[in-house]
Amino acid sequence: MVKLSSLGDVVHSLPAAIDMQTAFPGVHIDWVVEEGFAPLLRLCPAIERVITCRLRAWRKEWWSAHTRMQWRAFVQELQAQPYDAVIDLQGLSKSALISRLALLTDKGRRIAMANRTQGSAYEAPTRWVSDVAVPCAWRSHAVQRARHVCAQALGYTEPTTPRQTLFIAPQAHVAPHTVALVHGTSRSDKTWPLAHWIKLALQLKEQGFELAIPQSNDTEAQTAAAIAAAVPGAVVWPRGDVLSLTGSLAACAGVIGVDSGPSHIAVALGLPHVQIYNFDTAWRTGPLDCAWQQSVFHKPCPTPESVMHAWLHGLQAQAVAFESPA
Repeated sequence: MVKLSSLGDVVHSLPAAIDMQTAFPGVHIDWVVEEGFAPLLRLCPAIERVITCRLRAWRKEWWSAHTRMQWRAFVQELQAQPYDAVIDLQGLSKSALISRLALLTDKGRRIAMANRTQGSAYEAPTRWVSDVAVPCAWRSHAVQRARHVCAQALGYTEPTTPRQTLFIAPQAHVAPHTVALVHGTSRSDKTWPLAHWIKLALQLKEQGFELAIPQSNDTEAQTAAAIAAAVPGAVVWPRGDVLSLTGSLAACAGVIGVDSGPSHIAVALGLPHVQIYNFDTAWRTGPLDCAWQQSVFHKPCPTPESVMHAWLHGLQAQAVAFESPA
């Protein structure tokens, strides 16, 4: 499987690997990914081997001897064995190149998407180098698109139910009944107003929850500090890598966040989660149909009351779902 980046896109493709493992017990799945996301893939039980690359870095210094040496090592690892199927779930020229470089068995096939879908990038070389191009519906959820491509190419029924795909031991430093507030995102137009975060945090405190606030850069650190200053007892998590963040999230009672990589990790961990959308794109990247994982959309942005309502409704639904029979 080839899905190089970014964090949310990689997480959205994980259910397809679990599907394949379920359909074909004993299947061996290798995954090519950007180096920074490799630790996350190792938390998915369906993936046997993670092959890392550094295309983002290499293209900045493609002429250097060091880059050429790393590239040769990557190709050698990629071609260590032939594959029965090489599946390009990225749909870009760079993923098409890697798909083309991978070796096939005598009956092996290269598989890719046949077309672009709404809101997603797509480049024609992915189709040119494939043996099988799978048509995808124009309006496709990111998770279901990957599942569809794999199911159609390998001949099993496409699942539609959510799956937990990441498994990690929870970090011990997280207090019981903690809710993580994921406020950071790579796009400023996806952010939620600071006043809304503070109001929601105070409401959560009134309900008896502890609060944790992740941050990964100076801008996020400022927002996190502002929330913590307004909400007694709120804890700002120190910066860490994707593995430590995932372990911390796994210890939480749930996560509330904007459309971002850490929010998608919360979904993959099976946690109660509310995902906040200022744009009507939750149909494409938000949680699938799971009672305790919901998205909330409104323009210009959802209110704290609507997010809190979704949170409490999700907790109630989870309690009912996991209630032991009398």
